[in-house]
Amino acid sequence: MNILVTGAKGFAGRNLVENLKTIRDGRNRTRPDIRIGEIYEYDIDSAPEDLDAYCAKADFVFHFAGVNRPDDPADFKKGNCDFAETLLGFLRKHSSRAPVAVSSSVQATLSGRFGTSEYGLSKKAGEELFFAYGAETGCRVMVYRFPNLAGKWIRPNYNSAVGTFCYQIAHDLPITVNDPDVELELLFIDDLVEEMLDAIEGKEHHCEFDGVTAVMRRDGRYCFAPRTHKATLGRIAALLRTFHDQPQTLVMPEIPAGSLEKKLYSMYLSYLPEEKTAFDLKMNCDDRGSFTELLKTAACGQFSVNISRPGITKGQHWHNSKWEFFIVVAGHGLIRERRIGTDEVMEFEVSGDKLRAVHMLPGYTHSIINLSDTENLVTVMWANEPFDPDHPDTFSEPV
Repeated sequence: MNILVTGAKGFAGRNLVENLKTIRDGRNRTRPDIRIGEIYEYDIDSAPEDLDAYCAKADFVFHFAGVNRPDDPADFKKGNCDFAETLLGFLRKHSSRAPVAVSSSVQATLSGRFGTSEYGLSKKAGEELFFAYGAETGCRVMVYRFPNLAGKWIRPNYNSAVGTFCYQIAHDLPITVNDPDVELELLFIDDLVEEMLDAIEGKEHHCEFDGVTAVMRRDGRYCFAPRTHKATLGRIAALLRTFHDQPQTLVMPEIPAGSLEKKLYSMYLSYLPEEKTAFDLKMNCDDRGSFTELLKTAACGQFSVNISRPGITKGQHWHNSKWEFFIVVAGHGLIRERRIGTDEVMEFEVSGDKLRAVHMLPGYTHSIINLSDTENLVTVMWANEPFDPDHPDTFSEPV
């Protein structure tokens, strides 16, 4: 299958093209039914004759080209209607049977505040051109009305408040939230791409629109990506500030699978400047070695790394309800645990040559000994709760 993508250098087009390449090259095996030959990338700086040639050979067309913030409002028609006619003219010229997936906007609903939108009017007119083409030729036409798009590579300070917020906060610049209660419906780019792959497989999702809301209908005239997220500007800004502060707090917020938080965090990270991509951790050092907190979570405990110098014993304490995993990743050591109030001692020899996870049991005082005379002992530690200095649940007692 040869695939044509117009607007290939834009936000959605670029993400789609790069993901199509991973399937074409066998690096993405999640879509075994999709076989891709050539990917034709057409953009504003491409030659018109290239579009003609691509339309002759394309087996599937993604029409993502368009204009959304022109200097001259007249360019709305040029970018969203006139170019659509050019594309359809070439497809007709070559009697193409290629399905066409069209990127439109919820502004084309002309509902609510979009009722007088020149952009929405131009997108609506472009939609009708494709619907007429489908009725005329019998080709499968899928018109997608996308809400606010979000995700990596979206252009900040252009037409995405979320992209602007991500860039500004990542670069320690101020943001302006005029109305924190304004709610956005966000379609993240990875979910958009998955829907486009569904479309290639003939599994696109159809809908009708109730105002700007997509209502799934198997026989709906329009198409939509079903996984979107609604959030206020205030909530988005607050989450981004939490992400910004993570290198200082070490606290990773909850990011459940498929959640807004998870997707927004990924988007935020894509805007980090080089000097923030790596950050120093506070090492608590003494003559015995060091102890460094790596990561704290709100609900899933804390990760740390402990370095013990040759011959050093660390620990010698117990907890009531806190428990831990010790995983030695370098060196040679001995972990000892004794149940409080007894003389029963368990011993576990550990080494970076064979990784083992050892439970530090509640109610057992425990220690870790570096058995080497020359090498440091490096242990990755996980505790079921972040350390709370006001309630440490840690009591000194030799094993």
